[in-house]
Amino acid sequence: MVAHQSVGGDTWTAARRESAIVAAADRLGQVTGPIGRHVPGVTLVQVVAPGHRVIAASSMARGLPALTRVWPTPQEPQQDVHTCAQARLGCVNLSARRVSAAPDAHVVYAGSPAPTESITGVIDSIFVIQGVALILLAITMAWKVTGRTLRPVEAIRAELAAINVNDLSTRVPEPPGYDEVARLAHTINGTLSRLEHAKDGMQRTLDHQRRFAADASHELRTPVAGLRAQLEEAQLHPEDTDLKELLNHSLRDVDRLQAIIADLLLLERVGAGPSQPGTGLDLADVVRSEVARRSDPHQVRLELAPGVRVEAVRTHIGRVLGNLMDNAARHARGTVTVTVRRTGDAAELIVDDDGDGVAVEDRERIFQRFTRLDAARSRDKGGTGLGLAIARDLARTHGGTITVDASPQGGARFVVRLPLSRNNAHDPSLPGSRV
Repeated sequence: MVAHQSVGGDTWTAARRESAIVAAADRLGQVTGPIGRHVPGVTLVQVVAPGHRVIAASSMARGLPALTRVWPTPQEPQQDVHTCAQARLGCVNLSARRVSAAPDAHVVYAGSPAPTESITGVIDSIFVIQGVALILLAITMAWKVTGRTLRPVEAIRAELAAINVNDLSTRVPEPPGYDEVARLAHTINGTLSRLEHAKDGMQRTLDHQRRFAADASHELRTPVAGLRAQLEEAQLHPEDTDLKELLNHSLRDVDRLQAIIADLLLLERVGAGPSQPGTGLDLADVVRSEVARRSDPHQVRLELAPGVRVEAVRTHIGRVLGNLMDNAARHARGTVTVTVRRTGDAAELIVDDDGDGVAVEDRERIFQRFTRLDAARSRDKGGTGLGLAIARDLARTHGGTITVDASPQGGARFVVRLPLSRNNAHDPSLPGSRV
């Protein structure tokens, strides 16, 4: 469209300029003989008097009648005309200009043959060829650029399709840079990592549950089997059965079953988190109350620092201390020591015994459920194998820890560390020594 307008516009512009020059010369009376060419491209020029009488013309317009019948008025002294009236010339583009406003003023016609269809056809052909070439080039480049851009996406898709749900260790390739595709690959790899960790965690949980179920069934089976054997023996030989002794043995087995079931239920509740809010407790008061209600076979020494307060559930902390003291009482030779002290921003509850102690390689394993290390730490001494596991889980629900080490008395030392209550933690005046 621009090319078409340019070709036609140049013709009209040249015609207007030529008509203006010749009209100015005619006003001065300087138009004589053949009119010369002043503007390149303009070949047809005529000066016409009223009545369409040609009084001067250019060499190519000589002998021709007036090029058009259009006669500009004083109100519209210049007009552009496209006419095909002259068969000899064909179609022409003319500028018709009135020389002056006088009634008998001359009119100047200046112009040239209009561009032929062949010229515009050549222009159209050139632009059509260029347009088609550019479209093809754009399609080719878009195809190549899109293919190069989507190649990493295809690699990601293929890698994802090949990943086995049973093996989430594979990762998709991450292209260089930080564009959308690179960020997509990074996000996918992050998701795969989380899935892998979640799968590993679930597998560990399932393995733990299987082991726990197997251990629990074994622990429950033993007293049930003993109880059944005694009852069957009494049924077969009632005349030889001491009823009192049978009842005592049966009650002991029932007590053991009840203790195991109660501990299992407590472990499940502890795993779900604390069921009641904690309150401010003085650990020394908790220890005195717990020791006062017990009947331990060994001497119990107390080394308690006053004012060591924690935010905790009293029954839970009492259960932690009770389980540790039960464990110490089963293995101590003569003395069990309970200590409460403050260390930095933590409260420490320590239970020492003078027994055989715990080997370094077993100090983590003893906190696992139903773990017994040797004959000295067996069910014959009354344990269910769940006490230390319960103590550890209760300490963790209160934001604390429990560890075992060698005791200065020669046996085992269990140390429970709990966060101090908020007011207690920032009071430097509180004592930290033993009393």
